[in-house]
Amino acid sequence: MKDGFPRGQAAIVGAATYGIGESPGLESIDLAVHASVKALAQAGLNPADVDGLFVCLPQDFLSGLSLSEYLGIHPKVTDNNRTGGSAFLTHLFWASVALATGQCEVALIAYGSNQRSGAGKLVSAQKAPYFEAMYRPMMPVAAYALAASRHMHQYGTTREQLAEVAVSARQWANKNPEAFMRGPLSIDDVLAARMVADPLSVRDCCLVTDGAAAIVLTRADRARDHAKRPVHVLGAAAATTHSSIVAMEDLTVTAARESGQRAFAQSGYGPADIDLVELYDAFTINTILFLEDLGFCPKGEGGRFVSGGRIAPGGTLPVNTNGGGLSCVHPGMYGLFTLVESTQQLMGLAGERQIANAKLALAHGNGGTLSSQVTAILGTAETL
Repeated sequence: MKDGFPRGQAAIVGAATYGIGESPGLESIDLAVHASVKALAQAGLNPADVDGLFVCLPQDFLSGLSLSEYLGIHPKVTDNNRTGGSAFLTHLFWASVALATGQCEVALIAYGSNQRSGAGKLVSAQKAPYFEAMYRPMMPVAAYALAASRHMHQYGTTREQLAEVAVSARQWANKNPEAFMRGPLSIDDVLAARMVADPLSVRDCCLVTDGAAAIVLTRADRARDHAKRPVHVLGAAAATTHSSIVAMEDLTVTAARESGQRAFAQSGYGPADIDLVELYDAFTINTILFLEDLGFCPKGEGGRFVSGGRIAPGGTLPVNTNGGGLSCVHPGMYGLFTLVESTQQLMGLAGERQIANAKLALAHGNGGTLSSQVTAILGTAETL
């Protein structure tokens, strides 16, 4: 144990995605099952081997029960925690604890959503609280636009700097055959795109796609039986500050400052040691806020930090190497995809976008309107 967390005692041995983009005819649970079976097969396991199930599906508040029945399993541990897109990194925390304490032997974390093909139209993903509803904001984009506006006012951040985040994500997506949105994208393209909620244009906003993801974990002492290069969970920490954006104490500071500090302390590493960063980039402002709050640059310097291709391919800090929620996939909640991409990178399975000699990755999930933040530090066996 280190700072209350079972450092390195649980390891990811399988990670997979399925149905990214459009998957007509499949329900959310179907997509989650496909990703789960794929991740289990990568680890040489079957659904019957799973005795710890962690899942959160849209519109199914009993998805722990539903997915268990679908897979035909009787897990000892089931968790259906819902904190928005950060939920799956919270699942990682509890799966690691359950494995380390002998509550289960094989843990599956899964998610799937047919948000694009099932909905058939763009809808507001979140209702505004009572005192905001009279202004008819489109949520959650209006809340993130508020945070972006405040950051611009307080620190001089520009729309061009926000656009740098989207352009970098697209450059990574162009190296990822699974990415839904590929092709050229310039800063001028982002600035000229249709405005959704000032100062965020449509290219500052995440995609609306279908897709599923799953990871499989087991105890570190048996991980080598299931993966040539298992990925160890070195730290994981969460922090929640509010639900509604109107209750956020400072629109430029998120709870990632707290979750990041604790996760780094558990891992024994710091920001300077990290080889790649996978952030929940529902909007371009997210990436800037989280890079600041997680300690990769000082508060207020995020806009300048991401400029000049620093987080793009060839830059000094690879960020969202699959294309992120802005250009790869965003099926309602993106958090689990940060863990899948981190794992694939550390396992050396990322193809053209592979980061050479990657040993340490940070994955970060965001839930609500900058409300729930969860940070995980993952590492190869060399980092134990």
